[in-house]
Amino acid sequence: MDWLYSIILGIVEGLTEFLPVSSTGHLIVAGDLLRVPWQKNVIDTFEVVIQGGAILAVVVYYWRDLVQQARSIGSDKGVQRLWLGIVVACIPAVILGAAFGSKIKAALFNPGVVAWALIVGGVLMYLIELRPRPAVTHKLEAISLRQALTVGVVQVLALLWPGFSRSASSILGGMLTGLDRPTATKFSFYLGIPVLGGATLLDFVKHRHDLGTAGLTNVAIGFVVSFIVAYFVIGWLLRFVSSHNFKGFAVYRVIVGIIILILIATGVIQNVNRA
Repeated sequence: MDWLYSIILGIVEGLTEFLPVSSTGHLIVAGDLLRVPWQKNVIDTFEVVIQGGAILAVVVYYWRDLVQQARSIGSDKGVQRLWLGIVVACIPAVILGAAFGSKIKAALFNPGVVAWALIVGGVLMYLIELRPRPAVTHKLEAISLRQALTVGVVQVLALLWPGFSRSASSILGGMLTGLDRPTATKFSFYLGIPVLGGATLLDFVKHRHDLGTAGLTNVAIGFVVSFIVAYFVIGWLLRFVSSHNFKGFAVYRVIVGIIILILIATGVIQNVNRA
């Protein structure tokens, strides 16, 4: 049955990594509901690897743009501003991740914390949509360093509170600082390449020996499934935000959070730390 766990977790990762609903939260709950028979350290490393599949989907989706930007970065001021902004936006997560990442993971990676993060994040998302600020930035290349830093600071919420969602925090941070929804969403995708890619690579190097327990074939299945699903989710989300707001995602988060709390209260899910 291990291959079935790999497929299901790969689908969950691919569906939720870039939607503002928390892939970490959904994976924690999905793993508990499935009763995946792997040790916690094996599950953690497996999830890191399949997250790599979702990151690769972003690179492939934007491959032409990335290649063009790489060719013109020496002379194009807009491209230089974009990637300098991405570097700036990464700084808060890198600093806090290095200082507190392992401690937060050990203390807060449990379904109860995730449930409240989903609920609080959903309420904040809905309130922001009720009182939208006028968008002043409609292109990636026009994002200022101040806006990029704001996105990076707000993104830290996802690191400090598992289940809040990196995607949600970075998109909402972008909207709060004046980016329109499509630009904030696209910047979140770009920002995910170094932030998630770096975290994935670091975690993989530290714990790659754990993968053998899950089986390399199962790991490969999860990676590929995550990549395929995430690729299509990226395109769908970009089309969605061009004509819709995030209120639906906000309501979904609150409902899922309440369901998780009920499952904990009834003993279906054990409220124990994953790490």
